[in-house]
Amino acid sequence: MPDPIRYDEVIPMGSVSVDIKKTVNLPKTGFPMKANLAQMEPKMLQRWQTEDLYAKIRAARAGRPMWVLHDGPPYANGNIHLGTALNKILKDFIVKLKTMEGYDSPYIPGWDCHGLPIENKVDNELGPKKAQLTAAQIRAICRKYAAKYVDLQRSDFIRLGVLGRWQDPYLTMSAEYESVIAGAFVEVLDKGYVYKGLKTVNWCIHDRTALAEAEIEYEDHSSPSIWVRFALTSDAAAIDPALAGREVYGLIWTTTPWTIPANVAIAYHPKFEYVAVEVGGAVYIVAVELLNATAEKLGWEGWKTIAAFPGAKLEGAIFRHPFLERDSLGILGDHVTLEQGTGAVHTAPGHGQEDFDVGVKYGLPIYCPVDPAGKFFHAEGAAGRLPEEILAEASGADHE
Repeated sequence: MPDPIRYDEVIPMGSVSVDIKKTVNLPKTGFPMKANLAQMEPKMLQRWQTEDLYAKIRAARAGRPMWVLHDGPPYANGNIHLGTALNKILKDFIVKLKTMEGYDSPYIPGWDCHGLPIENKVDNELGPKKAQLTAAQIRAICRKYAAKYVDLQRSDFIRLGVLGRWQDPYLTMSAEYESVIAGAFVEVLDKGYVYKGLKTVNWCIHDRTALAEAEIEYEDHSSPSIWVRFALTSDAAAIDPALAGREVYGLIWTTTPWTIPANVAIAYHPKFEYVAVEVGGAVYIVAVELLNATAEKLGWEGWKTIAAFPGAKLEGAIFRHPFLERDSLGILGDHVTLEQGTGAVHTAPGHGQEDFDVGVKYGLPIYCPVDPAGKFFHAEGAAGRLPEEILAEASGADHE
């Protein structure tokens, strides 16, 4: 095997000597062959900072059309991670692109310094000591914690090469920022847009605070289901003449028996067909399509249908709560389905979004006998008994 050709050799070609490396058209550059990024990148970033590159870009683009990225801030509750880094880098790409396209595209970074992400971190650090501190002292510690991670994250973002107004970011805990929020609230208040009302929200029992839907993680959960009857106290003949003088009950099925103390209504679908069936002298109202399944589940024998009518006839009917001194109103709702149950939906506006929405429509009380710690307090009319005792009675009621 011949020796390999060395390209720095002069190879005689006939009567002419040729320098092979001069036959290749290579660019002339002062860049070194090795990148040496570990050494060069910090020097480049330092030069940007020394020359105040960001300020020079702002001056060069002054007066040009604006293009502003309003950056949702990260929490100041720890070091940056892959997610925060990727978020910031991608946004930096866009801002720099718009700058190169000729726009005046400033970037003002900021940090969210309030809320549970910071409070939880401080709780973990304080441990039992927290019980000995005042609320003001805890807030001061949270502020100090947030300020620490603002500085650490800012240093890391600069190290990633992100350009921005790092010397003057916005912080949600700054006096200026909070004063603007307060001013905006007063303006909204003066215009009459602020009101006090009730609304169903996700609630964290541990932290005793409302949670956004995006903060909720769901998992499968199995709950015992119960059938509960509500005695009709309004004129049964108004629903159908065949019910005059009869002992009539609205019948619901629910997988959340703990919400029964908060029941204030029974919802029916206006277009579904319902039947009144007699079982052992009592009459129960059930959606016709769910009658057979209900009868089988409850062990009804010898039942017979005595009337049929649309759900719209049940609007305004008055039922009695099974164990509290309170009425339950017959209402209509398109959220009622025939998938399972009885075609009648137990409605507690203080315990669910659909119930809340239909409750607002009908002006129902938004009643929720649960305190911020997730514990039931005594429901009115329950004679001081605990909800567990009341629910045990409800689940064991005679439906046959």
